[in-house]
Amino acid sequence: MADEQQPQGPQLAIQKIYVKDLSFEAPNTPAIFMEQKSPQVDLQMHNEAKSLDEQTHEIVLTITVTVKLEEKTVYLVEVKQAGIFTLSGFTKEQLEMVSATACPNILFPYARETISDVVIRGGFPPLLLNPVNFDAIYQQEMARRQQEAEQPKH
Repeated sequence: MADEQQPQGPQLAIQKIYVKDLSFEAPNTPAIFMEQKSPQVDLQMHNEAKSLDEQTHEIVLTITVTVKLEEKTVYLVEVKQAGIFTLSGFTKEQLEMVSATACPNILFPYARETISDVVIRGGFPPLLLNPVNFDAIYQQEMARRQQEAEQPKH
């Protein structure tokens, strides 16, 4: 009879993925439907991690999209796509990195689909968000923090 081996090393497991908050506003409808100009799209994104217990963490990826025609808001959509993850065997630094990269990479496709669906339901063409490189964003943030730490304090 073979002994069952416990997995070695860090472990990441998805417990649940859900929409924590969702809002959509189209304040200038129906007149905005008659406009023929190309809109400007502003995309804002951030994520936060909250420890639920020693190994269980809630990661929330917030994406806010504001679409404007000149000064008029066409629509604004914000989704807080969340997940509960079991993260075990990570050092503090690894845990921060996984929470800022791997978990948002898992959540992003769900958020992208939710945003596209709600925009369509608002009467607009689908909004297709390009893939996001969360690893590069994390590296930029670490470089920014390093540079900030090296700045002399006045």
